[in-house]
Amino acid sequence: MTTLHGYFRSSAAYRVRIVLNLKGLAFETAPVDLVAGEQRGDTFLADNPQGLVPMLVTDDGRRLTQSLAICEYLEECHPEPALLPETPSERARVRALAQLVACEMHPVNNLRVLKYLTGELGADEAAKLAWYRHWVDTGFAALEPMLSREDGSGDFCHGDTPTLADACLVPQLFNAERFECDLAPYPRIRRIGENARKLSAFQRAAPGEQPDAR
Repeated sequence: MTTLHGYFRSSAAYRVRIVLNLKGLAFETAPVDLVAGEQRGDTFLADNPQGLVPMLVTDDGRRLTQSLAICEYLEECHPEPALLPETPSERARVRALAQLVACEMHPVNNLRVLKYLTGELGADEAAKLAWYRHWVDTGFAALEPMLSREDGSGDFCHGDTPTLADACLVPQLFNAERFECDLAPYPRIRRIGENARKLSAFQRAAPGEQPDAR
C-alpha cells in the first residue's frame, strides 16, 4: 500500500494528505518525529537524503519527495477528481496560488528555520513570533486580493470545487491560527478556509486527526 512519511503538523505533509483524500486514495501513515530529529537519522536519510517530509512510497516502491511534486504526480496518475483546471491559463493560476503559499510563505516559516532563529541566531520567542507573523502577513496580503479580484475565484481558490491551491492554503491557515496571526484583514481567505474545512477530505487530513498527534 502507498505509505506517506510525514509529521502531523508539517504543512507539506498536510497538503499531500488532503490531495490523497480528495482523490479517494488509501494510504498508510508512517510518522516521522521532526522535533526529535528522526528526519536526520541514518535510516530516513538513506531513503531521502534531503531529510525532509513528506516522502511518499508508492505501491511499487518508488520514493517521491517534495510535496508539490507528489501532488502533481497524484494528479497525473489519478486525474479524477481533477485538482487542476482544464485550460493552461487556469492551471497556471492555480499553480501560482499554490506556489505563493508553498514556495514563498512556507519555506521561511518552517520548523528548521524557526529552530535556526532561536538557536544559532539567538532570537527570543517574541522575535520568532514577529518573524513568523511578518511572513504570513506578507503572503496573505498578496493572496487576498488575488482571491477577491481575479476571475476564477469562487467558493474555493479557483471555482467552486477544491484545487491544489486549497490543499496548500488550508495548512497555512492552520499554522497562522496556531501562531495567533491576525487574520481579520483576510476575509476571503478565511471564507475559503471555512468552506474547505467542511469537507471530509480536509477534516481527515487535519493534524489533530493523525496517529502521531499530540
